[in-house]
Amino acid sequence: MDPQTQQQAVTLGTQLGAAGLSVLLMTMVHGLGLLLVMRLFNLAPENLAEREVNSRSMLRLGALGVALFALHLIEIGMFAVFYRVIGALETAEEALYFSASAYATLGRPDEGFPHEWRLMIAVEAVIGFVLISWSAAFIVSAINSLRQEKSE
Repeated sequence: MDPQTQQQAVTLGTQLGAAGLSVLLMTMVHGLGLLLVMRLFNLAPENLAEREVNSRSMLRLGALGVALFALHLIEIGMFAVFYRVIGALETAEEALYFSASAYATLGRPDEGFPHEWRLMIAVEAVIGFVLISWSAAFIVSAINSLRQEKSE
């Protein structure tokens, strides 16, 4: 194998390894974050049955949204730190911008990103899409539990 092909194989292997670890880590962080939010806001189905839909419950849902947004910011920050540690980006602002762009699937965040790490940007986009969807399902589930308990 010539040196260039060998370097490309190492780079791909490194990216795939980092991608796999990122998926595992982010899934664990998000799952634990959702459990924490669930306990913090007392969102167990049996507790939702005791609540009424009123202005206080709307404020609680707003706070839930802020907490989930903060969880996503933490995850974006973790990717940004990774990009800085591997030397892919020079400043914290640049790393946060690239990470948030990828996480939120805004489009082409790989422009200006180092070629040897561009697969990580694509993986972050998929992870972000899944975790944002998971959070949306979490909120819908909490609202549906509240609504079902009140309609019975």
